[in-house]
This record gives sequence, C-alpha cells and structure tokens, in this order.
Amino acid sequence: MADSSVGHGANPGLPAKSAEPDPRARFRAVCFLRSAASLADCPPDSGAEVAFAGRSNAGKSSALNALTGQGKLARTSKTPGRTRLLNFFALTPERRLVDLPGYGYARVPKAQKEEWDQHLAAYLRARRSLRGLVLLMDIRHPLQDFDRHMLAWAAESGVPVEVLLTKADKLNRGPAQATRHAVRRELAGLGMDWVSVEVFSAHSGLGVAELAARLSEWLAASG
Repeated sequence: MADSSVGHGANPGLPAKSAEPDPRARFRAVCFLRSAASLADCPPDSGAEVAFAGRSNAGKSSALNALTGQGKLARTSKTPGRTRLLNFFALTPERRLVDLPGYGYARVPKAQKEEWDQHLAAYLRARRSLRGLVLLMDIRHPLQDFDRHMLAWAAESGVPVEVLLTKADKLNRGPAQATRHAVRRELAGLGMDWVSVEVFSAHSGLGVAELAARLSEWLAASG
C-alpha cells in the first residue's frame, strides 16, 4: 500500500524549493548612526559603505526610504543647515549607507556652497571604505553641472557609480527609457561608459529591488 502521508505530486527524494530571498530584506534593519560635518567627523574608515548623492530635489530621501522600508529614515528638509551634514546609517557594525548633503542650495552664500563642495570632494576622494556611489537625478532634468562634478570626483577616485533617474512615474515608459539611453550615450561620450544608468521611482517601486541587489554586491566587496 502506498504511503498516504506523501501528498499528490510531491517528490520525497527532492528538497522543497524555497523562494529567492528579497534583496531588500537586508536593508530593513538599518538605523541611524551619526551625522558628520566633515571627513574628520565620520565614523572609523573601515568595513564598507555606499553613498547617496543628488540635487536637493532629486528624490534622494524618498529613494533611501523606499529602499529601507522606513518612511522617516531620511527626512526632507527645507533648510540648508540640515542638508549640509553627511548622515550615516548602519546596516551592521561594518556596513553602512551614507546620505550625502543635497546640492543645489539656493539660500546660502557662495563661500558656504564652496565649503560644502570641498567636504563632498574630500569624502569621495579619501574615504577608503566607500564601495559605490548612487547618484540620483530627476529624470526630467538629468546631468546638471554638479552631477557632472560628482561623476568626475568618483572617476578620479575609481568609485563605481549607479545613476538613478528618479521620478520615472512622471513619464510614460517610452520617454523614460529614451532618457535613459540618451544619458548612457552622453556618459559614454565622456568616457564614462562604466557608469550604470537605471530608471527609478520611489512612488511606484520601479527599480527598488534592482537597487537593493546592486548595493548588496557593493557592500559584500572586501578590501
């Protein structure tokens, strides 16, 4: 008599298949670590970290919140005093996310802007634990002047970059993909074909899982 404990269609000789793990899951336990006004104030330069950069209105906070599933992890501020800090978030004791100051400040003196820019450049050039840079650009206004500065600093330091063309839900799929291809062509013309470019929407969730997978690769790198 057949063993009635084995269900129809089951194969007792093979292990049950498990679903692929969600790459976003490892980012859910992130917590605030510290803020730094300059490179000297940053946490010890060990382990691995990934930095997020973008203009003040590029949707950087929304992207971080969508990635981590924490709606208030990165808060949007209307005052430049808050955005000038480098904000560190811990995933594990040796793995971090970094929210870099939003650029495009409108209400601060030129000298103050230049000082903040120097801190950003110093971080990108000198931070040994930096494994990658996520550069966010509004898909309707990509490759502004400071975006190009960030790319140049990253290239100088050999830091891999993923460009996220944010707010893609504001465009139909065809125009969004056309913008992506146009940005890739322009970067290739500048000798930056090593930069990856993806469309992204924190609102719809487009590209969030892919971002999590890329960050997982970077944070797993040793050195």
